[in-house]
Amino acid sequence: MTLRLRKYTAPDFTEPQFVQSPDATLEPAPFDGVAPENFHAMSIFPEYFKINGEWLLAEESRMDCVAVYKDGRIHVVEFRNLTKGDLVVVGRTEKCEEGIYVYPNGFGEGRADADVFAFRSSRSRETAFSIDYDELYEVLKHDKDHGKIVWVMGPAFAFDYDAREAFAKIIDGGYVHALLAGNALATHDLEAAYMGTALGQNIYSQKSMPNGHYNHLETINRVRYHGSVSNFIKEENIDNGIIHACESNGIPYVLGGSIRDDGPLPPVFGNVYEAQDAMRDQVRGATTVICMATMLHSIATGNMTPSYRVLEDGTVRQVYFYCVDISEFAVNKLSDRGSLSAKGIITNVQDFIVNLSKGLEVYQPEIERMP
Repeated sequence: MTLRLRKYTAPDFTEPQFVQSPDATLEPAPFDGVAPENFHAMSIFPEYFKINGEWLLAEESRMDCVAVYKDGRIHVVEFRNLTKGDLVVVGRTEKCEEGIYVYPNGFGEGRADADVFAFRSSRSRETAFSIDYDELYEVLKHDKDHGKIVWVMGPAFAFDYDAREAFAKIIDGGYVHALLAGNALATHDLEAAYMGTALGQNIYSQKSMPNGHYNHLETINRVRYHGSVSNFIKEENIDNGIIHACESNGIPYVLGGSIRDDGPLPPVFGNVYEAQDAMRDQVRGATTVICMATMLHSIATGNMTPSYRVLEDGTVRQVYFYCVDISEFAVNKLSDRGSLSAKGIITNVQDFIVNLSKGLEVYQPEIERMP
């Protein structure tokens, strides 16, 4: 199949509801970090605000933020980043009653009529995902050169030889523009490269090694000894894995910390708000987001990813968002974000990434393997 991006159709602002709408009401933030009463909370959809008789699109959005009018534009701002006096849009209606219009169907996402009773209308382990793989191949091939592809990963990939190899080849192939993860993914990937294990188990045979429970701590300690991941890779002659591929290809990765982290590795953000800002910097501009086997990171990324993107030439295009997990709950949690561009694929993520790498023709597992 050949990817055809859905065309965005802007609202017809000559319709009576837009012409007769009042301007949006702007109220100053009373204190730093505090929005005025009756603030308008943003969604993942395109939203327009009538300012001085002109409808303005919020070009960059995210859930649970407010709209601030500044310098002739609508800025979407987290509550904690508000400055006293910022002009915040107030109003809780969404259909022009207060100069606010939330537009969920710009890409023609209107739901088709369906029978009231039908089998398998939601996504489950019994769902066939062949068409999703075909679409994903085309999306990645398109956005490799014409978009920004952000991956959100849990540590499961670091525990399997082929999954690590497959994703490293996907990075080498140019299909990764940023990686968001936690301390565990990087730690166990570097442990695998350094000691051939993940949490002390051989990454191919899954056999536990003697004193293997020390291996991830030894790895973290050695990275900290060298002062950085890049120095560790250089000084210890690391030549494989996901983090090695990111470093080799200049791909930014953001490691958000957790209360349970060991070590952690030097680049891990211990302050959750700094981690959120760093993740947001990478999500900004993303046209495809793929979340795999990490429910909390996936939910966080889902909340900061709009369903649309305004390109440099002013074109509005959809954002493709996928959640891949063995857990139906985790997948459907993301699919319930409200955007039809959010797809869930329920499968073992290690198998998923190997199959995806085959479809992209960047990796073919060897028949013969280490003992």
